[in-house]
Amino acid sequence: MTIHINAAFDGGNIYVLNQNGAQFDLEIIKDNQSDFYQWFYFKVTGAKGQPLELAIHNCESSAFPAGWEDYKARVSEDRCDWHLADTHYEDGILTIRYTPKQNIVYFAYFAPYSMERHHDLIARISGCSGVGYEQLGTSLDGQSIDCLTMGEGQRSIWLMARQHPGETMAEWWMEGALERLTDENDSVARLLRQKARFHIVPNMNPDGSSRGHLRTNAAGANLNREWAEPTKERSPEVLAVRNHMDKTGVDFVMDVHGDEAIPHVFLAGFEGIPDLKREQDKLFRRYRNKLAKYTPDFQRSFGYGEDAAGQANLALATNQLAYRFKAISMTLEMPFKDHIDVEDPKRGWSPERSKQLARDCLAVLADFIDNLPFSGNDLA
Repeated sequence: MTIHINAAFDGGNIYVLNQNGAQFDLEIIKDNQSDFYQWFYFKVTGAKGQPLELAIHNCESSAFPAGWEDYKARVSEDRCDWHLADTHYEDGILTIRYTPKQNIVYFAYFAPYSMERHHDLIARISGCSGVGYEQLGTSLDGQSIDCLTMGEGQRSIWLMARQHPGETMAEWWMEGALERLTDENDSVARLLRQKARFHIVPNMNPDGSSRGHLRTNAAGANLNREWAEPTKERSPEVLAVRNHMDKTGVDFVMDVHGDEAIPHVFLAGFEGIPDLKREQDKLFRRYRNKLAKYTPDFQRSFGYGEDAAGQANLALATNQLAYRFKAISMTLEMPFKDHIDVEDPKRGWSPERSKQLARDCLAVLADFIDNLPFSGNDLA
């Protein structure tokens, strides 16, 4: 049987340069109208029992070349169980070696979260008791910007993910959060829904997700650099969500991401925004400290540097929303590499751990929520 590679499916991305039997030279395709690339996802067929050698040649010029050191690709033969493959990086080439047990095997930068699974998630959760649905707008490719709502409290809490579509761990996190919030037997969920109104956007960038992009939408826009002045021509996804936020207000917002290079889970805040309120910054740090005590999968020692006073980039969601609404705003980052604080040599950082982290984040929010002001009115 001839061995083939194919990526012509939801979220797929790879280009075959050369083939010599079970050895392939490959390249990752750039995001449309952009120089960003790092996400890959493809299937190999007809290679049962044959040692595959898959060499991706354009890694050195990718968006985050530091992300390849100590990184291991994900592999699955059923698209359900994803584990680490034998992966080596040297001289700008990422080489994956694997011997399939059957004739179809999939490789990806991280366990994918398909648009079909997204649609299943929206349909399933919107059918739960007390859950509402609203289409906030449409993307450039005409896909829905889906928002799920729940809760009766006065505080306005927003959760959003996958501004960068290749950061699929973010929607796995969302799945975990939504499952907990809709569990009628979960006391944390009951408390949160009593005290807050949730607005949840599991996928901010459906076009990039289906196209197999790393970081941008259909127009090549990095959505997390569009929050200061979003437009319907370039970033309708951000425009739709921000316009709705203007109607609901925002008291607490978590923007969920993945980081290519840093092998830790961490939070980034908004310390450099103009007119930073002392209590606003204090509450962010209180939440971060509580999360560090609650789960060993979160830490405070490694992450991004803090912006100097008044120097924050207001085009980023976390900064813009903290500034615009005086919200307690944060970016949650999870690793593509194995999480070296608590390593898992079989799966690395995984969908399961992403979902569990979401449950932990909600538990800490429940413990923290009484400290949260309404619409920033009580901030000093």
